[in-house]
Amino acid sequence: PADAGRELTAEIVAADSAAIQLRKLHDAQTPPLRCQITLGQAIPKGKNTDLIVQKAVEIGAAEIAPILSDRTVVRLDEENAAAKQEKWQTVAIEAAKQCGQNWLPQVHVPQTMAQFFNERRRFDLQLIGSLQSDAVHLKKILADYESEHGDRPRSVLMLVGPEGDFPPAELSLARSHGCRPITL
Repeated sequence: PADAGRELTAEIVAADSAAIQLRKLHDAQTPPLRCQITLGQAIPKGKNTDLIVQKAVEIGAAEIAPILSDRTVVRLDEENAAAKQEKWQTVAIEAAKQCGQNWLPQVHVPQTMAQFFNERRRFDLQLIGSLQSDAVHLKKILADYESEHGDRPRSVLMLVGPEGDFPPAELSLARSHGCRPITL
């Protein structure tokens, strides 16, 4: 939206039971972070997703995509998935208010990894946390990217799996879409 990243300071000049009238005191625009990060997070059990959304907002994630992995304990139908998305978007709004983050990330409806990749979004760099033996340290991947492209990535996908890692089929799918395995 056009007013994304804007912050207004106002004072109440009049109020009644039907309306509040404000007077603008100050208007500021916060630029977006130089690197737009999309967190693709496998949904953990319990209320841990609430905490993950909160922390992702605090560090400035641009998007949060809850992933329904084969190893995800949580099972959601379409209606429940929409309700979860709405709840997590509310968590994101509250976290943004709490930490003064002027850029609110979009929390997507939970989807499988195949559904996520079918949306054909593009990222400069795609990463997947992995317990596999060929996983590389993030510092090395970023150094390699910078030497190859002469700059840092402007958009990054970071996929984080469920307890015990993504199953082999999902790791393979992510790799086939250009995700590089990193060790965390």
